[in-house]
Amino acid sequence: MDGDDCSFPPDSSDDHSQRGSVASSATLSRDVLIYLFGDSAVHLSVEGLGSITVQELGRIVREALHIPESAQDAFAFWLSSPLLELQLKTRHQPYKLCRQWQDLLYRFTEASEEDISQDEPCLQYRRNVFYPKSKELQIEDEGVLKLLYEEARSNILTGRYPCDPEHWTALGALSLALDEGTGLDRQQCTAIMREKKLSSFLPAHVVMVSGGLLSTLRGKSSRQAGLEQSLLEEYRKISTSSGNPVESTQLLHLYLNMCHTLPYYGCAFFFGEIDKPVQGILQRGKRKAVNVGICLEGVYVMDVKEKHVLLGLRFSELSWDHSYPEEEGDSHILWLEFDGEEDGTPVNKLLKIYSKQAELMSGFIEFCVELKSASEGGAAADTDGEVSASQQQSSVVCSRVHSLNTISYVDNGKEIKRLKPKRAASFFTRQASAPTYSAVQVTESLEQG
Repeated sequence: MDGDDCSFPPDSSDDHSQRGSVASSATLSRDVLIYLFGDSAVHLSVEGLGSITVQELGRIVREALHIPESAQDAFAFWLSSPLLELQLKTRHQPYKLCRQWQDLLYRFTEASEEDISQDEPCLQYRRNVFYPKSKELQIEDEGVLKLLYEEARSNILTGRYPCDPEHWTALGALSLALDEGTGLDRQQCTAIMREKKLSSFLPAHVVMVSGGLLSTLRGKSSRQAGLEQSLLEEYRKISTSSGNPVESTQLLHLYLNMCHTLPYYGCAFFFGEIDKPVQGILQRGKRKAVNVGICLEGVYVMDVKEKHVLLGLRFSELSWDHSYPEEEGDSHILWLEFDGEEDGTPVNKLLKIYSKQAELMSGFIEFCVELKSASEGGAAADTDGEVSASQQQSSVVCSRVHSLNTISYVDNGKEIKRLKPKRAASFFTRQASAPTYSAVQVTESLEQG
């Protein structure tokens, strides 16, 4: 999420709380650690760390990492922890935001008081959400490509970027080739996979075997052998594709290009919950944890547990808004509206996403829409992968609207009805294109739906 999508609480504290590496560094010395993906960090000594801005710190980090001027906008600074991720603006001062971290967690997360008191952010240098994929494709600098690769690899392995078997197998083989070269024989390749473990190359949820202890013991060996064989076959395709050794830059491009076919590549991610479909009296009111990815192309709601897309919408396909709690116990809600059908009849559908980050998500969508409108040519070129992916009906990338608990309605100018014969005007004023209708306010009955 972007640090400028809402106003942060003022830094009114005069205490010397030491939150994370940035705050403690600023208090005790001039040293600061800038974390990178791939378990590495940049150790810097900076004058005036307590008041330095992201813009000033960026110049120092780019010089230390030898980032060429042509790629200086590819990365941004983030404050990250397991509870919250914020992409910072150039005017922000990381140390001051670290001192406000508890306030930000109370405002934008549902974390317990104990978890908030123990949470510490780290300062990361990672991909800029607003950097177009079309520009990324033009990067040739190996150091920059390696930074982008390490971040993409992390998102693949953790399941943040859901992908299909043919994708994660090919990506795993490319990682193996980048780590060990393309000249391994079968025996060497198998030995390295077992030494490093398959989870170094394949998503963790793919490698893990679900079920009880006995089923795990029985299935682990055969499953691991199957995954090793698939990975080995993909690796051999890479090593035999050319008579000469494949250069690292070429492998990095292959990895990133494959990631670009995932429509949510480069998204900022937010935490939320949605209603589960009602399947009986006992299951009413239950919710499902979701990740909401937002980028320059659209919005993607993903099942945290099952690692697949529940809903993917380009900005031209949705309207949105957010609502604040009206009473104690109510939730912040991001509303997404899109075309759907009920029993073959076209309808408007509303999805409610419960999240204290709803305000951030709404502002983030609005900013992405503005950026997309300002550069329509580049944005249009970035959606090619999404079209091809959506054609695979069994793919984890495809929307599963049938599994969502949504509200269907019609706006007849006076009231909201749950079903309609034909899709009418949008429920919301916020759209990618200018509306030509009057907005209808959220009603109490709809909120409770």
